[in-house]
Amino acid sequence: MTVIDLVLVAGVVVLFATGVYQLLERSFTRMIFGFILVGNGTNLLLFTTVGRPGLAPVLAEGAAPDDYTDPLPQAFILTAIVITFATTAFMLALLYRSWRLARVDIVRDDEEDIALRTIDTEADDEVFDPNDAAGETEFGEVDEDGNPIDPEPEPEPAVGAAPAGDHVEAGDETPADDQTPDLSTDESEVRP
Repeated sequence: MTVIDLVLVAGVVVLFATGVYQLLERSFTRMIFGFILVGNGTNLLLFTTVGRPGLAPVLAEGAAPDDYTDPLPQAFILTAIVITFATTAFMLALLYRSWRLARVDIVRDDEEDIALRTIDTEADDEVFDPNDAAGETEFGEVDEDGNPIDPEPEPEPAVGAAPAGDHVEAGDETPADDQTPDLSTDESEVRP
């Protein structure tokens, strides 16, 4: 490993370390800078994987295949640059929208997360007693067998209302084809 390789590896470490540190900040702008630093560190890491310098990956007469540089890491770097650029543009649009709406650059804690962190845990400390299955649960009240107790009975159906799902009573049948009126008309039969 040469001195240049060690400098590149040190650069990758510095870019990743400062990028991760910036990503952990509360400011959205610093998060974007951290993302850019991590993206550049990734590009530099891919650049160090190329290996020793060689000829351009264009086939020439008389050159051995070992003399050429591998073009795959270069394609990876180009793809990583495009992805980093597109994601950075999207995050900048989010930052602009956040600034226009709230004039705030700080990412706040979610109120529901704060409420979940402050819940009293005394209910979790209770020991479960299988003999005490009756009572109030999160699904409502239950009896000793675990069957739900309905607080309100279902209302009775209105007088003359058909039961649900049974719209045809036993004596009723659908009308035969000869009893149904013919709604198709011929234009010659229509009178003005």
